[in-house]
Amino acid sequence: MDGVDFLESLCEESRLSNNTFARERLLTVTPATGKLTMSRAATEYRYNRLTWPEMNDAIGMQKLIILPTGSTEQHGHHLPIDVDVFLCESVCHEVGRRIPDKVLVLPPISYGLNRHHIDFPGTIHIEPDVFVNFGLNITKSVAYHGFQKILIVNGHGSNSPLIDLIARKTVLETESLCFATTYFWFLMEEFNKIRESKVIAHADEFETSLYLHLAGDRVQMDKAVEDNDRMGEFVSSDSTMNYFVRFNDYWGRWTRTGVHGDATKGTAEKGKIIFEAAVNGLVKLVDELRAWPIEKRADMHTHPVQSQIQW
Repeated sequence: MDGVDFLESLCEESRLSNNTFARERLLTVTPATGKLTMSRAATEYRYNRLTWPEMNDAIGMQKLIILPTGSTEQHGHHLPIDVDVFLCESVCHEVGRRIPDKVLVLPPISYGLNRHHIDFPGTIHIEPDVFVNFGLNITKSVAYHGFQKILIVNGHGSNSPLIDLIARKTVLETESLCFATTYFWFLMEEFNKIRESKVIAHADEFETSLYLHLAGDRVQMDKAVEDNDRMGEFVSSDSTMNYFVRFNDYWGRWTRTGVHGDATKGTAEKGKIIFEAAVNGLVKLVDELRAWPIEKRADMHTHPVQSQIQW
């Protein structure tokens, strides 16, 4: 597809989705040459690579904003401490590469709720209220500029309730819609077909496989081990989705490796399969969210309300 065809497809999509940006908004005059060119906003998916005039074009296109979140925490003897943010950002960037006309990917939030890992050197912990307020300032900023759809994509389990709160508060405090998800929900079906271990938790077969696929030279497989937490009938030291009771103890109390699961079963081949599944799932999600309507609220009160009250 050449530049003209690509531009035509963007404009047609805009017309069909009732978006209001016009074809000429994507055409800009280069100051130095006076030539008419297509705005880089049509093909650039990285938020921080655009200039402010190009950002105006991206707002006109109503690109969906993606905010990756992760952590900086220990991941055993075999994986770097950037696992969560690196994997999440890699998935989000691949989504951007495949549909650059539909999304802008923000720089990630690289730190999260991690005090339970603090006994292991290198881990960075952010208090929950600080994390939520920081994330909310990001989403409210892009909403202020005029972006109507925001998707927070999480790569760190302990951030899950926090990104849910950020998304909810963004909807309540702006005119934009904000959604929250975790990228590994989109790959679990494929992973369950190929997995060799029972536990999916931390620095395990799943994370090790993804990292081997994306940057295998950073993985020290000769140091990979299997380790598990203390498990009961209803609770475990690192309670995963299989347990009814939510609980997360200091990891220094139950492990000396920093691993929960079987890292030795990780392979780059498995990583490629689940990476593709995650990316494909998020691409489909983007299409659904971009089409999601922002409907007018209806007030059911029959008597005056105190609208000046702020929460």
